[in-house]
Formats: sequence, C-alpha cells, structure tokens
Amino acid sequence: MKISFPSRLSALVLAGAALLSAAAQNSTVTPYSRFGYGVLEQQANTQQRGMGGVGIAMRSGRQINFMNPASYATIDSLTFLFDIAANTKMLKTEEGAESGKNFTGGLDYAVMQFPITKYGGAAIGLVPWSQVGYSFGNEIVNGENSRQGSGTVSELFLGLSARPFKGFTLGVNISYMFGTLLNDNYVLAQNGTTSSTSLFERVMEIRDWNIRAGVQYGFNVSRDTRLTLGVIYEPEKDFHGNSYGTKYDVGSDTAPTEEEIDGTKKMNGRYTKAATYGAGVNVEWGNRLIAEVDFSYQPWKNAKYTSLPGYEPAFGENGTRFDNRWRVGAGAQWITNPRGNYLQRMNFRLGGYYCHDYLQVAGNNVFERGVSLGVGLPAPSQKTLVNLAFEWRNRQATPAALVKENYFVITLGINFNELWFWQSKIR
Repeated sequence: MKISFPSRLSALVLAGAALLSAAAQNSTVTPYSRFGYGVLEQQANTQQRGMGGVGIAMRSGRQINFMNPASYATIDSLTFLFDIAANTKMLKTEEGAESGKNFTGGLDYAVMQFPITKYGGAAIGLVPWSQVGYSFGNEIVNGENSRQGSGTVSELFLGLSARPFKGFTLGVNISYMFGTLLNDNYVLAQNGTTSSTSLFERVMEIRDWNIRAGVQYGFNVSRDTRLTLGVIYEPEKDFHGNSYGTKYDVGSDTAPTEEEIDGTKKMNGRYTKAATYGAGVNVEWGNRLIAEVDFSYQPWKNAKYTSLPGYEPAFGENGTRFDNRWRVGAGAQWITNPRGNYLQRMNFRLGGYYCHDYLQVAGNNVFERGVSLGVGLPAPSQKTLVNLAFEWRNRQATPAALVKENYFVITLGINFNELWFWQSKIR
C-alpha cells in the first residue's frame, strides 16, 4: 500500500500560478467605464455565467463557487479543484447614426479549492472587481479632443468555510484589492502654423482589503427535492490607495511642461465602496435539474467620489453621479443522467438577468440585461469538466439611450477535479 501525489495536478497548479499575474487582464471596451470605478464585474464562474450569473445559493463538491464562500465546506475530503477561465468579447456600439465594432478578451480568473478538515474547506483565487477600457474622440474648435482609459482592479482572496451542523455552512473571503485606473484626455489644438498637445491624466491606485461573508442552509423538501438558501454580505468601506492628476503640454515652438493638477493624495475618506447585500434560492430535483433565483443590492447613491479639480465636471453635478445598484438573475442546469453515457452526462444551462447599474450619466440611468446558454463537457473517465458559456448582453441608458452596446461573450473554463491523496494497492 502506498500514498502518491497527483503529479499532473501539481504541474497544472504551477502553470496556473504562472498565469495569475495575467488572469485578470483588461477585457472591457465601453465608454460607460469612464465614470466612477469603471464597469463592476459579476464575480461568477463559467458554470454560473451560463445560468445568468446566479450562484449565491449554489453548492457543489465539484465546482468552485467563489460568489458565496459558504459553499467551500461542501467539498469532498479527498478532492482538489482548480478552475481557470478565459473569455472573448465582441461588441457593437450605436450612438445616433454612428456605429462601431470592437473585439477584446483574455484570461479571466484563476481559483483553487481544497478541504482543510472533514467539516471545512478553503479557496484561493484571483478575480476581477472592476475594469476600465474605452477610446473615443470628437472635433473641437481649431483642434481635436480624445479620451482613453484603461485598468483593472482585481481581488486576490483567501476563503475559509465551515459546516457546524448538517445542512448549514458559513464562510468568508478575505481579499487584497489592487489595481491602477487611468483616464486620459488628449487635446490637440491648431492655430495657424502653431500646434500644441495637452494631456490631462487622472490616476487612481487602489491598494486595499475587502471582506465577503456568506451563509448557506440546505434541507430536503422531499425525497428527490432539495432546497438551499444563501446570503452574502460585504461591508461599506473607504478605499485606500492614492489618487492624483497631471497635465502635460507639448507645443511646436515651446519646451514640454508638466504640471500637477492635483498632487498625490490618500484615497481614504475621499472615495468609498458601497456595501453589498445578496440572497438566493436554489432548488435541486434528483441530481438532474437545478434552478436558482438571485437578487443583490448595493447602496451606491451616497458613496464618496472626489473629482479632479480643473480636469472634469464635479462628480455629482450635471446629472452624473452614483445610483443604487441592484441585480436580479435566474438560471437552470439540466443533466439527463449523471451516471449515463457521455451525452447524458453533459450539463446544459440557461439563464438571464437584469441589472440597474450604479451610475447615472447626464441624468440617465444605466442598465444592463442579458441572456445566456452554457454547456459542461465531462472529460473522458475523469471528473474534470470543460465549461462553455455564451452570453448576449445589452447596455444602455434611459430615458435617453446615449450609447447602445450589444455584447456577445464566450467564456471557456476548465474545472480540474482531482484527488488530493489516494491509496492504491500494488499487485
């Protein structure tokens, strides 16, 4: 009798660790990300994205649910999970009679989960929190004006979960938030034979911590039906880090100059993150059909956000401000026969959502809606699952539509499921 370690998984984890620095790279292209902290990400795995981004009440010993840390305690005591995903986005924008297309994508998230006792589990991962990405311009008197932005705020988290009694689990993610958001405004002026270029740059360097707590309780309603309730919570808090602005001038007949618009200042007390409240209901019928409905709410309306003097209109004026954010989603997954042939063991998913975003732009509320399809493809003779999610998303404002955006997003995730240790007989 001997104990052996799965070297294949070891190599895989090392490869995944090498990709962590790129796992949350920017994959957003939208002018709406110019405002606030950019586009807030729905932190969902590939399986959940195929189900409308739900997962607060989802628990499984074979998928990593980092949306609710209470789920980690459901992992089998001999199982090690590793999940890595990438996506590609095709975006079509419409503004009045003008339209355009963009393609972007990259690695999305990387997470791993493992047992720590018979009654607990843990997870480590890197996931995106918000993203900024845009580029547009217009003509002005005697010149041109263009705006560009980029950057990602990511969360590197450690999650712990415990099961104090049957059916009830609780957990917490403690994360380090980091990232730099850049917003640049270029002004090219032409006056006869003289020209000049000015760059106004705003920088936010977020270096902070965050906590997400979760609870789940599951019980059998009947012999073949199980109901699970889930709740998540993140506290409101001040952002820590630095913010500053700089103006650069380059003239055709003058030396380049650099001027601080707003010197480097601590973000604490000037920028805040809203609290998060979320609840979900999950129903499972006979290990074949799973359905869930989620609702989340973030009171952003009173969050602080300090504008850059002399660079942009004051945030909170001219109808551009934070608004309370809420999201409702629903989804389902069907497996014909978990122990049948390959086609019967495939996972088929469907979902949809509606999100009232956290921004008002020029007095208009921004909203996003979408529908999704997903499929889980089992690896032959293994528990590893290849997940695909196909999403259509629409983002615009109301009552004035402003910029209409239609996304088609494809996410590919590989959920490796291996034994942590196992015993085998030598014959």
